[in-house]
Amino acid sequence: MKEPRQDKVKQVDELVQKLDSFQGVIFTEYRGLKVTELEELRQQLINAGGHYKIYKNTLVKRAAEQKEISGLDELFAGPTGLAFAEGDIVSVAKVLKDFSKSNEALVIKGGVMEGKSISQNEANQLADIQPREVLLARLAGGMSAPLSNMASLLSAIPRNFAYGLKALVDKKSAEGGD
Repeated sequence: MKEPRQDKVKQVDELVQKLDSFQGVIFTEYRGLKVTELEELRQQLINAGGHYKIYKNTLVKRAAEQKEISGLDELFAGPTGLAFAEGDIVSVAKVLKDFSKSNEALVIKGGVMEGKSISQNEANQLADIQPREVLLARLAGGMSAPLSNMASLLSAIPRNFAYGLKALVDKKSAEGGD
């Protein structure tokens, strides 16, 4: 058997490292996209905390085998571009889904998240999740309402005590002044 070319080995190693270090990868088919459209997609992904790179399917298969990720075989039909999510995979999925609406040549095929394969449907569902910042703001709002109510209740105790004490003093003064 012939030794693999050094540049191919290097690319597989690069892919394995990316599969380890990124939150997720979404596989796309880009057949029919113009170079300018690919550049526009790349820029949008960079702004969303990701990047887009095209690899040969055989190299991606080898990297997936090394990482023991199964369920990706159907994703290797046709030219495959990989959208890597450095930060929030939801933001990357949103960019891909929005881009595919105006550029039908881009097809989301599935992906890998947390070391496990995800289907085309699951990859598309990621795009429907609210952004991380919105979810955190909702969580903070939900947590602050009960704390705010508690603070109001706790401040009412000394205030009501002071009102009661003042009423008692006023009553005693009125009784003593008769």
